[in-house]
Amino acid sequence: MIDELLVVRAQLGERDALAELVSRWRTPVWTYVRRMLDAERADDVSQEVWLAVVRGLPRLREPGRFKPWLFTIARRSVMDRLRVQYADEPAHPGEELAGDPADAVLDRAELTAALALLPPAEREILVLHHLEDLRVEDCAQICGIPVGTAKSRLNRARRLMRERLEEKGYRP
Repeated sequence: MIDELLVVRAQLGERDALAELVSRWRTPVWTYVRRMLDAERADDVSQEVWLAVVRGLPRLREPGRFKPWLFTIARRSVMDRLRVQYADEPAHPGEELAGDPADAVLDRAELTAALALLPPAEREILVLHHLEDLRVEDCAQICGIPVGTAKSRLNRARRLMRERLEEKGYRP
């Protein structure tokens, strides 16, 4: 409800309300972007997201849907960067990302590395649902896919994540 009121106030031109929205959502947006991209691009893409938010906020018709709308913008920005990356880089099938040292305990770095190994569609749904606490329906809307597809991607993402962690020696 707080976000909804802030959105309406920002749409009416209150700069303090916009500043409050940015303050509340800056870290979650950056975290989402960082989980989808490398650290070098996360700052740039996050700034692009906020520029798009400022430009598009006056046209947001349902202020109560601010969070899914915000993450839809973030997703589009991330996907645009990934498209450019994949167009510029030759494919290297079977290439593994650099992992953590073998003796390291399972910690946040290992989870992040395992997450980075997931295909982008599965990583995205896992991040949105589990790390950004969005409902499956909202994830589906953000990704522009049917709810059933979102559920199957989430299921596959969980399975792939479990497999990646088991490969690293983690046993639940």
